[in-house]
Amino acid sequence: QVQLVESGGGLVQAGGSLRLSCAASVRTFSVYAMGWFRQAPGKEREFVARISRLGISTTYGESVKGRFTISRDNARSTVYLQMDSLKPEDTAVYYCAADQQFATMSGRGDGIDYWGKGTLVTVSS
Repeated sequence: QVQLVESGGGLVQAGGSLRLSCAASVRTFSVYAMGWFRQAPGKEREFVARISRLGISTTYGESVKGRFTISRDNARSTVYLQMDSLKPEDTAVYYCAADQQFATMSGRGDGIDYWGKGTLVTVSS
C-alpha cells in the first residue's frame, strides 16, 4: 500500500510560481513511476507530468510544457512539481499519482494504482 500526501498548493497571481510536493509513505519508492494530474471544476481530470522510476525520463502535458518541471528525490520518497508562469487556466486540484508502469501515467490516469487526495491551486488574474 502506498499513501501519497500532496502539499504546496495555494493562491497565486498570474505569472507567479508554486512548488508542489508529494510525500510517499512506502519503502520502495523507486519502483514507482510518479505523476501529477489536475482537475478543474466541471472538467475531466487531465495529465500534467510524469517521471520515471529513477528520474531519467519525463513527459509533460501540452498545456504546461516549458512552464512546469517535475522532479523526484528517491532518498526522501518525494516528487515535486515546480510551476512557473502560472495562468488562471492552471487553476485546479492537483493530484499526485504512483504506478509501477510509466506508460499508465497519461490521459485521465485510468488504471493508476495510487492517488493522493489533492491540493488546490488557484491562480488569480
